[in-house]
Amino acid sequence: MAKKKRGWGRRILVVLSWMVGLFLGLSLALVLVFRWVPVPVSALMVQRRVESWSSDKRYTSHHTWVPLEDISPSLGAAVIAAEDQNFPDHFGFDWDAIEKAIQHNEHSRKKRGASTVSQQTAKNLFLWNTRSWARKGAEAWFTLMIEVGWSKKRILEVYLNIVEFGDGVYGAEAAARTYFGKPAKRLTPAEAALLAAVLPNPRKFRANAPSYYIRGRQAWILNQMRQLGGEQMVKEMEAKAF
Repeated sequence: MAKKKRGWGRRILVVLSWMVGLFLGLSLALVLVFRWVPVPVSALMVQRRVESWSSDKRYTSHHTWVPLEDISPSLGAAVIAAEDQNFPDHFGFDWDAIEKAIQHNEHSRKKRGASTVSQQTAKNLFLWNTRSWARKGAEAWFTLMIEVGWSKKRILEVYLNIVEFGDGVYGAEAAARTYFGKPAKRLTPAEAALLAAVLPNPRKFRANAPSYYIRGRQAWILNQMRQLGGEQMVKEMEAKAF
């Protein structure tokens, strides 16, 4: 009986080893491919489509990939100002922001997140949007992978092309055309700040019909953009890309 149990234990370990190896190999392959290839669809887009099957509401998806050069630098500056001001300097995780979020959440019912642009890119591109420690662990792994394998320019480029700006609206080009009737390259700083302002809850807020709260966030983001250097910050990032 003891030998039989040990045999089953070895088999389970072998299966688990194969599963871990398969995950690591597949994740490495995906990160390498998307370092160069435009992203046709993200895990979040697939999840939203699957969720729509059980809803009576009609769902239409809008997504068009464009290179970072065809996105107004103002939008890159706006999302960095709004979501991750240390993005050019950190290695995937903003530990100061994480510590502040933990301290805030200990004393407040309104929880604050500390996900960086890199973490959000990893999550939206590769993972199902659920709350679990396994998902968080996979998110950390993919975040490290893209920080090692991609430039900051590439991370920002992918993020701006797959981020959810509204119900069924993914990426800068689709958002610019849906909400402002223009290509992403022609977005003004004010329009870029509006798009960044809705990111905490893009399925609730609309950039083309901003509430008082969104207008307030827009003004704050514009001020932060100016303090961080505005479009020049993104242009310098592009110049450093490899």
